[in-house]
Amino acid sequence: MKTSFTVNGQATTLDLDPRTTLLDALRERLDLKGSKKGCDHGQCGACTVLVNGRRINACLSLAVSHEGDEITTIEGLGSPDDLHPMQAAFLDRDAFQCGYCTPGQICSAVGMLAEVGEGWPSLATEDVAGPVSLTDAEIRERMSGNLCRCSAYPQIVEAIRAAAGEPA
Repeated sequence: MKTSFTVNGQATTLDLDPRTTLLDALRERLDLKGSKKGCDHGQCGACTVLVNGRRINACLSLAVSHEGDEITTIEGLGSPDDLHPMQAAFLDRDAFQCGYCTPGQICSAVGMLAEVGEGWPSLATEDVAGPVSLTDAEIRERMSGNLCRCSAYPQIVEAIRAAAGEPA
């Protein structure tokens, strides 16, 4: 099937088997290797990308279902010379060890902050009618779909807090 979407600001049309996941299309057809195939079951978050500004697990989503969508991968967030604020915060706070989960963590954190900005509550939100406060518990709950085998969680929380402009 011919499928057209925009990836990191670039219009793209691919001829895909309808069973191809978005993750496989990004990695194997577009050579965007930042998003990782961790569990391939939507349980680890290593494949997290942004679709129309919302975070998704690319391993669970068929590429053909994204006709016309705007897809942002870790490669599209910033560049080595101009890092996205979340990428810079992860570097400044040593919020990674092996780095395998880091692209998914960063994309998820960017999407999570957008959700907070729109006032979306989570299970940890104390007052669902008021503004969301980025407590450690709130950040951990919202990032719970992204696993880090190296256990860099304290630094990840610090990095998200820093990128959001929150006090440590």
